[in-house]
Amino acid sequence: MDLLKSKFSQKASALQKEIKTILRENGDRKIDQVTLSQLFGGARGIKMMVWETSNLDPIDGIRFRGYSIPQLRDQLPKGPDGKEPLPEGLFWLMLVGEIPTADEVKWLAEQWVSRSNVPEHVFRTLDAMPTDTHPMTQFIVAITAMQASSCFARRYEEGMGKDEYWDPTYEDAMNLIARLPRVAAYIYRRTYHQGQHLAPDISLDWAANFAHLLGMPHPDFKNLMRLYLTIHADHEGGNASAHTAHLISSTLSDAYLSYAGAMGSLAGPLHGLA
Repeated sequence: MDLLKSKFSQKASALQKEIKTILRENGDRKIDQVTLSQLFGGARGIKMMVWETSNLDPIDGIRFRGYSIPQLRDQLPKGPDGKEPLPEGLFWLMLVGEIPTADEVKWLAEQWVSRSNVPEHVFRTLDAMPTDTHPMTQFIVAITAMQASSCFARRYEEGMGKDEYWDPTYEDAMNLIARLPRVAAYIYRRTYHQGQHLAPDISLDWAANFAHLLGMPHPDFKNLMRLYLTIHADHEGGNASAHTAHLISSTLSDAYLSYAGAMGSLAGPLHGLA
């Protein structure tokens, strides 16, 4: 039984009903005025998005589902040494709006381990590229190469109904998240360490295993990675990469293609390369 999927489905069903009520009772309400300078300035400052997973305040900083970073560091389940929160816990919080238990985080960590095998053709594709190819270019190529295993693409071709779209999207997202550390570490090692790759350690949590695969086994670095991946997990939905992913996904492209497009946006010097 998929504990997270079950809880997510229950929450989503209730939210759908709530949204229908809001639209029925307030659908014509105006929420903002738009100026020409905002239109020509890339929609800057226009209230035009609902984003529940995170909110960025210029004074208080970012909050995830209403929790500040200090609160998350205190309340989320932590790594083995009890110092920093596990990103698995924040992922659970963002999907269902609840702080998970240690057992729920353990279950999710095991899920990502079980889904983390990367198809061999992805590594062969990367090895066919020059080692001086920009790492972001390699990353985008690898993500696109993994699209061959998309659950959404397969089920769409099989004729699934619109009300089923969320299910294979969830599966693709879970598989993609599970695989990304191995892909990113493979690119890092082939680019900067003469292709001397390391085998994954499935006894480690998601962030700690990523640190291990990079060749950074020190406990302090593992804790740094846990914290870094937790607090960078979301940044509202209006930034270029998040918006790109949602725009591509709105055409019914699967999570792999949507995420690859988002990484293309992130690779720009005014975004991730800034």
